[in-house]
Order: sequence, then structure tokens, then C-alpha cells
Amino acid sequence: MREARPLPQYLVQRYHGWRATAFVENRVWYRRLADDGQHPRAMVIACCDSRVHVTSIFGADTGEFFIHRNIANLVPPYAPDGEQHGTSAAVEYAVNTLKVAHIVVVGHTNCGGVQGCHAMCSGHAPELEEKSSFVGRWMDILRPGYERVTPLPPEQQIRELERQAVLISLENLMTFPFVKMAVESGNLSLHGVLHDIAEGMLEQYDHQAGGFAPIV
Repeated sequence: MREARPLPQYLVQRYHGWRATAFVENRVWYRRLADDGQHPRAMVIACCDSRVHVTSIFGADTGEFFIHRNIANLVPPYAPDGEQHGTSAAVEYAVNTLKVAHIVVVGHTNCGGVQGCHAMCSGHAPELEEKSSFVGRWMDILRPGYERVTPLPPEQQIRELERQAVLISLENLMTFPFVKMAVESGNLSLHGVLHDIAEGMLEQYDHQAGGFAPIV
């Protein structure tokens, strides 16, 4: 692979800094993780967005979360069609092999993927409608959410669509037979939150309340 190049120097320097401090100070813990394998309590499905730092938000240590990230924190419906499904494979591994107790879907404000979905579905991003657009075809998962928010005033639609990205992912998780079985047996619980990047706040979905409410 002739195109691959050595890491940029700033990353090399950060690596040396980490190994000389955080790694050395926790060497026993890292050795334990290496010898005993991973036993995360929760799977976190979050957006690829670099502003969403889920381990910092929840104060998680190395080995505590099984994290999967994709555009707009989406989970597709269960579809064993022989195609390659990265998100579905991660969910299967987390539930069936790692036996996580929780799956947390973390959405966020100012999500570019959600904004792209809204633009695509409203006819303002024809490039995303192309069959060759990986982003567009991925954002098709959120089309039902767009239909739900169209009755709202335009200025409210994006924020509500960000919440729908979380809710639809939770709904789609329940289409996976092994997820449904684990939930119904009490071995797994599903959670949905929306992270406000500017304010550092979290909203969580409350089924009994019928929507999202701030975590206090």
C-alpha cells in the first residue's frame, strides 16, 4: 500500500505524551484489559461528529463503553440480506457476544447529517438523492423522521429531526430479534439522549412522558 504515510508529527507527539503519562500511571489496568478481554457494561451509538466526546460526557474509563459511531447516530432496520452492515454487526456483537446491559443512542445538536437529511428530503440537496451518494442512502434511514417533523414550523424542524434520529434508531433496534429478546427478558435496556453541544446539556427520551426532557 504505497499511498500510506507515517503519522503526522503532532499525533506522534501526542502518542508519546499519552504513553509517558496516562499509560504508565494505569499500566496495571491496561495489562488487565489485555489479559482478561473487554467486558463493557454499555454500548454507545453516537455520531461521527468530532464535537461529541461520549467518554468525557459520561466520565467513562478505558474498557467501559463499546462505542460505535456513524453519520447521525443511526441504526438501520434489521435486514439480513447478505449485504455488509457495519452498524448491525456492531449491535449483534455487543448484544450476543459482549452481553452489554445497556445500549445508549447519543444524538446531538447542530448535526450535519441531520441537516443534510432535511435538505435532501425537502428537495434542496439533489446531490444526496443520487444512488452513488453513500451519505444520502444512509440518511434514507431518517426519512420517516422527516415525515414526522414536516407539520412543525420550519424553525423547529431541524431540532426535532435530531431527536427523531435518536428515536428512530431506538425503534429500529427493536426490529433486531436478539435485541427484542434481550429487552423483553430484562437483560438489556435501551436509552436515547440528545446532547446540546453549546450548553453541555443532555435530554433523554421518556416513553411515559411521550418525548424528550432535560436530565436534571
